[in-house]
Amino acid sequence: MLTITHAFAQTDKETTTKIVADKNYIFTANNAMPLANNDISRIMSSFPGGQGGSGTINLSGSQYDLKVTKDSIVAYLPYYGRAYSAPYNPTDGGIKFTSKKFTYKESKNKKGTYSINISTNDLKKENYQLYLSISQNGYASLMVNSINKQSINFNGLLEEPKKK
Repeated sequence: MLTITHAFAQTDKETTTKIVADKNYIFTANNAMPLANNDISRIMSSFPGGQGGSGTINLSGSQYDLKVTKDSIVAYLPYYGRAYSAPYNPTDGGIKFTSKKFTYKESKNKKGTYSINISTNDLKKENYQLYLSISQNGYASLMVNSINKQSINFNGLLEEPKKK
């Protein structure tokens, strides 16, 4: 049996422009790319969906995301890579936080790609620098930096939050 799937952008140009301007969107991660090194690549090849050589981890079908609103940033993302300090509770792993105090800088280049820099300022254990690059049709990449972990990149799609 042959199954063919097509990847479509989650938003059109008008929707992307609107939700970015409103600071009200969800970035859904489809894959993770930890900083490439031999140890991580070897470990990643043993995970389901992991591809040892490329260092890319397939997250399709998962619920990993970054929710952005005018008054909060909520992250629920996995972490693969080298952490310089580990949580006492293993369920505290990954990149999970809610920030209400953050800086948000947005710019747009001539081709219509948005660059968004977010810095959290109110987290007790560690603060994060988030760099989002968003195309007009809703494809996005996210780089997450912190002082306690090596950087990690995610690729995914931008979505408009569901109406309640």
